[in-house]
Amino acid sequence: VQLQASGGGLVQAGGSLRLSCVASGDISSINGMGWYRQAPGKERELVAQITPDSAIKYGDSAKGRFTVSNENSKNKIILQMSGLRREDTAVYYCNAGCRGFGCSLSSRGVLETWGQGTQVTVSS
Repeated sequence: VQLQASGGGLVQAGGSLRLSCVASGDISSINGMGWYRQAPGKERELVAQITPDSAIKYGDSAKGRFTVSNENSKNKIILQMSGLRREDTAVYYCNAGCRGFGCSLSSRGVLETWGQGTQVTVSS
């Protein structure tokens, strides 16, 4: 499984951005997708995820401002971000739980793969 993320960029505080991630390869092995982010000097944190049973979970920073969806596609995850703040500045990573080629056991003890990351910068 390979993940291709897009949509990052520079935006003013209060603005919006849409991140998209599309999976290719053995997409039948995907069991949930999500977005994480990592700011300089901080640990990677959950932004939003869609679980294998289609439940949606948001990290605390995303609640009420961000919306995640998959557009009824198992191999896609979209993150619509609005009301962006400077503290949202980070590299955003797409993630997929999977079992196929390209997926490996992470330090979290989960079979998964990560996209290359896309930079989101929010200016004041």
